[in-house]
Amino acid sequence: MVFMISIEKVASKQDLKAFINFPSTLFVGDENWIDPLFVERVEHLSKKNPASDHVVWQAWLAKRGAEVVGRITAQIDSLHRELYGPNTGHFGMIDAIDDEEVFAALFKTAEEWLISQGAHQITGPFSLNINQESGLLVDGFDTPPSALMAHGKPWYGKHIENLGYSKAIDLIAYWMKRTDLHFEPGLTKLMDNVRKRVTIRPLNRKIFDQEMQILRNLFNLGWQDNWGFVPFTEHEFATMGQQLKYLVPDDMIYIAEIDGEPAAFIVGLPNINEAIDGLEGKLLPFGWAKVLWRLKVRGVRTARVPLMGVKKEYQFSRIGPIIALLLIEALREPFRRRNIDALEMSWILETNTGMRTILERIGAEPYKNYRLFEKKI
Repeated sequence: MVFMISIEKVASKQDLKAFINFPSTLFVGDENWIDPLFVERVEHLSKKNPASDHVVWQAWLAKRGAEVVGRITAQIDSLHRELYGPNTGHFGMIDAIDDEEVFAALFKTAEEWLISQGAHQITGPFSLNINQESGLLVDGFDTPPSALMAHGKPWYGKHIENLGYSKAIDLIAYWMKRTDLHFEPGLTKLMDNVRKRVTIRPLNRKIFDQEMQILRNLFNLGWQDNWGFVPFTEHEFATMGQQLKYLVPDDMIYIAEIDGEPAAFIVGLPNINEAIDGLEGKLLPFGWAKVLWRLKVRGVRTARVPLMGVKKEYQFSRIGPIIALLLIEALREPFRRRNIDALEMSWILETNTGMRTILERIGAEPYKNYRLFEKKI
């Protein structure tokens, strides 16, 4: 018997469980797939997610008979609309089997909902906005994703393009082995000259809330002219701060100061995907103990820089890129102490040629490509 594709709104706890668990069934046999923690995904898709202050969303499941074969979200971000106009909307969390009918049904439903919300310009995928998981993996399927980055199937992009979506911009992830990090004599000379003006200091946990406010201001002011920028709210950054306080040692968050004023920052996040790998998304009965042991005792071997910002006034000066290099250099010693062997720098806009050139000059290589799509409806 051949079943038709049906699209069902996620409206109950059971629906939400099916929505969260679907990728784990889709990626069976993919050695690079890492099950997210179920409890974390539930919180992400709840009012506990601080983005819910400005993002409204709806999720759907695609079914063939009783079998789930796909999922998608559609969302409206009021902060995005304030910056880019009242007709914007987004899709996200797209996962589906290799079937054009499934993709067509999912996107048709998402687009109809977005139109009902006044949207006529769609971009995505975002989960749930640009400051959370962003982009569709289109290159780099042969390695596992780093913390808070997406995985995917090679057929996703093809089906999305067949539905009239085109590339908006690519987000590049760079990989760098700690032992490959090197600074050419010319760069070293520039860095030594800049050191005379710049102080690189670790986070001061005694004034943690004030430090988080510094980071938020640097990020929002430094990124405000970038593609798709949406500012972090105080609520979002405070919530993130509580996560960083638990997950990130003090000497893996650095602030650069010029004449005593904050000018840039960097955050090195231990790759929590290493710590949760093999738990199948479960913290009980013993998963939580394994996570703590892997993070705090055994340690992880990789890390990611999810946040970095340089004050706008320095970005297009000669000193700006050098400050970024000094911050990256500052992470080398704490990484060595913790036996962290490699680092992902992500994501970098493909148009950010200055930062990309610097990363490649010090030994980093682009290894994953995440695409954002757009469509007028």
